Amino acid sequence: MGILRIGHVALRVLDIDRAIHHYTKVLGLLQSYVDDNGSVYLKGWDEWDLYSLKLTESDRAGVEHIAYKVHHEADLETLAARVEAWGIAVSRHAAGDLEGCGRTISFALPSGHLMVLYAEKEFRGKSVGTIDPEPWPDGLQGAGVHWLDHVMLMCPVDLDAGVNTVADNVRFLKEALDFYLAEQVLAGPDHSVQAAAWLFRGNKPHDLAMAGGPVAGLHHIAFYLDSWHDLLRATDILGKHRVKMDVTPQRHGITRGQTTYFFDPSGNRNEMFASLGYYAQPDMPTITWHAEELWRGIFFHHGEPRPDFIEVYT
Repeated sequence: MGILRIGHVALRVLDIDRAIHHYTKVLGLLQSYVDDNGSVYLKGWDEWDLYSLKLTESDRAGVEHIAYKVHHEADLETLAARVEAWGIAVSRHAAGDLEGCGRTISFALPSGHLMVLYAEKEFRGKSVGTIDPEPWPDGLQGAGVHWLDHVMLMCPVDLDAGVNTVADNVRFLKEALDFYLAEQVLAGPDHSVQAAAWLFRGNKPHDLAMAGGPVAGLHHIAFYLDSWHDLLRATDILGKHRVKMDVTPQRHGITRGQTTYFFDPSGNRNEMFASLGYYAQPDMPTITWHAEELWRGIFFHHGEPRPDFIEVYT
């Protein structure tokens, strides 16, 4: 019962043709579909649903919505009632209103981000099939990322005004939607301010991460690779394509993942994330980082401050 996993991210881009080139030729996603409005739907070769990324041309970059898949159709109304009990309005949408999906519900997180839940999405299948499959398909382009792994949101925080939507989101996601808190950053003189959080629904360190900023936005979307070796090769591919880099290959202390960050042509930050990190389970105790160790948590190798890493987002 409840939320199964991340389903897709709907992203706004400034130039659809440049975005398609970036996400297919450089990252290696596969184009599934183009709708009547010109939005483009993409998937990883190891994903089986129709899409995990929707690209829509707009005059500003950023995230339109994030979507999560639930186990059963009946879960939608159960979760809608729990969201409404929080005093948050829920919109209900007929099958087909969201491309390729059955009936959906949508609502705004306390941070203002739009979240969509669905139970059914059109099946497309893995590129290697399900009968005697090879470990990867022939003909992959670019980095050949496997799947959409997670998303990180920037959430309004103004402590002088008593606003901390990171903490509000965490409380809502745990209590209304049964997310689990894997890791958190606590700030302030008594470490009482929840400044960032990493939550999960499956068994990986995070499906959804959040940090505080002046306005709501998107910090990054992340795609999965197998190993450190794959990550290094993928970063070489970014270099060959003159992709704007943000962080060259590093290890995270938080989540223990291996990582590189870069920007799509519209300025949306991307990440390629390798290895599991660790095996997360509902009874796992939450890992806490104090703000004094934040940069070591983010960039474990050198731990040096990079304020722009938090300050720059769409």
